[in-house]
Amino acid sequence: MNLATVARVLGAFFYYSPDSAIAKPLIPALLQIDQLANWQNRSLITAQCQTLAKEIGNPELSYHFSLLFEGQGGMSAPPWGSVYLDREKLLMGESTERYRLFLRENGLKLDTGINEPEDQFGLMLMAFALLLEQNQIAAAKSLIDHHLRIWSNSYLTQFIANEVSPFYRALGVIAEAFLTLI
Repeated sequence: MNLATVARVLGAFFYYSPDSAIAKPLIPALLQIDQLANWQNRSLITAQCQTLAKEIGNPELSYHFSLLFEGQGGMSAPPWGSVYLDREKLLMGESTERYRLFLRENGLKLDTGINEPEDQFGLMLMAFALLLEQNQIAAAKSLIDHHLRIWSNSYLTQFIANEVSPFYRALGVIAEAFLTLI
C-alpha cells in the first residue's frame, strides 16, 4: 500500500479543480484509487470510483469545485481546520499558527501561489504525502493525529452531505475511508 500516493491524489482533488494542470494528470490514479490501498471496505471504494468516473466529464464540475472550495455563494463545508477548531470559527486562528509552526519545524514550506491558510484539507493531505516521501514517519503521524484528524470528521461529514456534487460526495467518502487506514 502506498499511503503517500493515495494522500497526494486525494489532496490534489481537495485542493485543485479537476480540470487544473495539476489535478488533470491524476485523474487515472483517482479513478483507480480502489487499487492503491488495502481498503477496509474495497467494494465501497470501488463504488465511489464508479461515481467519480461517471461525473469526471460533467461540464459543471469546475463550478462545483468553486462552490465547495472557493466560497462562491454559501460554503457548506469550509475546508480549513481553523473554522472547526478555533473558538470564533475564523480562518487563520490559533490552530493555523500551531500548524504553521509544525510545518516550519519539519522543514516544509507550502507555496501554492494561492493566498490562503495552510490548514486546508487537501494541502494537509499533500503535506502528509511529502513527509512520508521524505521518510519523516513520526512527523507524518503527528500531522494526522495533532493537526488533521482533530477536525476532519466534522469537515468530511458536512462535505459528504453536500447537495452540489456526486463527484465530491464520492471523493469525501474515499477520504473518510483513507483516514481510517492511517
